[in-house]
Amino acid sequence: MKLIIQIPCLNEAQTLEIALNDLPKHIDGIDEIEVLIINDGSVDNTVEVARNWGVNYVVSFTRNKGLAKGFMAGIDACLRNGADIIVNTDADNQYCGADIEKLIKPILEKKADVVIGERPIDDTEHFSPLKKKLQHFGSYVVRVASKTDIPDAPSGFRAFSRDAAMHLNVMNNYTYTLETIVQAGRTSMAITSVPVRTNGELRKSRLFHSMFGYVKRSMITIVRAFMMYRPLTFFSILGIIPFTAGLALVVRFLIYFIKGAGNGHIQSLVFSSTLMLLGFMTFIVGLQADVIANNRKLLEDIQFRVRRLDYNERAREEKQAQEEGDKAPSVDQS
Repeated sequence: MKLIIQIPCLNEAQTLEIALNDLPKHIDGIDEIEVLIINDGSVDNTVEVARNWGVNYVVSFTRNKGLAKGFMAGIDACLRNGADIIVNTDADNQYCGADIEKLIKPILEKKADVVIGERPIDDTEHFSPLKKKLQHFGSYVVRVASKTDIPDAPSGFRAFSRDAAMHLNVMNNYTYTLETIVQAGRTSMAITSVPVRTNGELRKSRLFHSMFGYVKRSMITIVRAFMMYRPLTFFSILGIIPFTAGLALVVRFLIYFIKGAGNGHIQSLVFSSTLMLLGFMTFIVGLQADVIANNRKLLEDIQFRVRRLDYNERAREEKQAQEEGDKAPSVDQS
């Protein structure tokens, strides 16, 4: 059983070594533990720090592409190098490395495919009261959208089985945390969470520059994921609003008409017809989107099978190269 711990990095030279030193060296049930970093266009000596420490793999972007792109590039490299379990953690040592053993336990016991580390949000001193409330609210919205019971959706401390990792698709360029939970919940992956500890803050978060910006982009990500995985429900809810309003205006007109005062309310009848037509057309869009979503499911199944063939073949080649002493530790991506 091979575990690869991936760490996305953007100018993390000051904190990376601290995070690396905190990683476990041995875990029961795991034969190999390797480390991979994703250099997302760093301009400091992050890669040099990683190589001096002895990381096994370095995935490098020549320019910054964002957390979501970096995450998926790391997943791809981990799978190609034969990972049976992949753990994603942060380079600022936010999460306690010893809890990786707790994080992967449900996967080792075949109880889950995806495990999310649940931070003690209310007890985290460097989280402001507003941020704590927004974290809880965001997690609630994700639970509703994904039909899961994950209490800490924004947590980046998570583990994936090999099969679960092969199913992952992240469409947005912002973050992988919310979309992957919605995807896992809507595609019936076995997903759970475990409580984990956090360390003191070494630097400010780089994911968002303002609370408003974070909330706006997170909500857009959730809505897009809901549209993608439950389009008929989404557009039906969207369409029922104008349709109901139009129906109410029709009833209002009929009441006036029965009373003999319908002539003065013809314009409301025209407006109600427009609203009902808009609601009906929105529902039709939902039907079309549902057909597209079903086609996407078929494509994702094909993609999974292709990935499994590709990654398993690559893993065999990497293992053979390792045995021959020719293993290359770097993967450069444009």
